Amino acid sequence: MEITTRDYKRVSVIRVTGRIDSTTAPKFEEKLNDHIKNGHIHLVLEMDGADYLSSAGVRTLISTQKTLKGKGGEVTLAQPSQRVKEVLELAGLGPLFHIYDKTEEAVGEA
Repeated sequence: MEITTRDYKRVSVIRVTGRIDSTTAPKFEEKLNDHIKNGHIHLVLEMDGADYLSSAGVRTLISTQKTLKGKGGEVTLAQPSQRVKEVLELAGLGPLFHIYDKTEEAVGEA
């Protein structure tokens, strides 16, 4: 898994590529928590390069969303891969996240 970040005025875009599984989910969670600790409460996760999302990754997404909602922010998903979409749909989590086909749309709404 590789994580890169682009910070804007009101939002941080976090690009995730590779597998988010039980091995990589702790690093993923740590990166998201670092952003929250630094005052970033609007996170756009650009996930077109995420080719696998396990239950550990899903737990990280849910936990981060819950934390940010309590602070007046949110996690938004941009360009999710087909695999990420399938996992979220199967878990019934689509309504929990705003999902955009393009990162620019997600940044504009954040």
